[in-house]
Amino acid sequence: MNGDDRARLLHAITTNHIQQLTPGTGCYLFFLNAQGRLLADANILCREDHLLIDTEPEVRERIYAHLDRYVTFEDTTARTTTLAVEGPRSAEVLARIGAPVPEADYAFAPWGSRLVARLSSTGSPGFFVFAPVDEQPALIAQPGIEQADAEAARIVRLEHGKPRNGEDITDRSLAQETNQSHALHFSKGCYLGQEIVERVRARAQLHRGLMPLDIDGLVVPAPGTRLITKGNAAAEITSAAFSPALAKVVALAYLHTA
Repeated sequence: MNGDDRARLLHAITTNHIQQLTPGTGCYLFFLNAQGRLLADANILCREDHLLIDTEPEVRERIYAHLDRYVTFEDTTARTTTLAVEGPRSAEVLARIGAPVPEADYAFAPWGSRLVARLSSTGSPGFFVFAPVDEQPALIAQPGIEQADAEAARIVRLEHGKPRNGEDITDRSLAQETNQSHALHFSKGCYLGQEIVERVRARAQLHRGLMPLDIDGLVVPAPGTRLITKGNAAAEITSAAFSPALAKVVALAYLHTA
């Protein structure tokens, strides 16, 4: 996303403070509709001449259609690969292959034709490497990097209680229900959906909130499973998996505040 007004325009349609970002920094935010419901979440990285928007592939087209009404931007998905290097030794692995290791959350640094950002898809320590798509095979083949499948990454994500758009965060969600307070800035001024966010904050009224759950046992409940207490629905599971490391089921669920 480029243009002289890029920060001001994105600031007006997202939940975080874009105009205070400086080159080399970033943040996490939500795109909301006028009713305060979530359209998508995204990481924003501020570069010298443009803003990079990183989001889940399932919501790319939704964000594209939403932004196309307000700003001029370029979709680089087809020519860019994004690799997540995550886990307790992620910084060590990157340093060993000669990549920069940004220290602050959402900070990033160039690595030749690539960009390394301190971001995580699972909630564990980690980094994203943005690179030209034709460099993906060489990056994956670097020594000391073990590939993880989607289910393993999902288990680690649930162990850390990190929600994912499309599973735990949907267009039914209000911003504060997700318990992702780092996506919100309460003194940035007006933005699309801000009236609902502020109303929820002022009244301190939430009927549900997304929380991690540990469930003893081997049976993994399906999304939408309800937990019942004293005959009343107490929670609704959004995603769950069995964790071999913890020997129990880990899940995320919307708990009813009552």
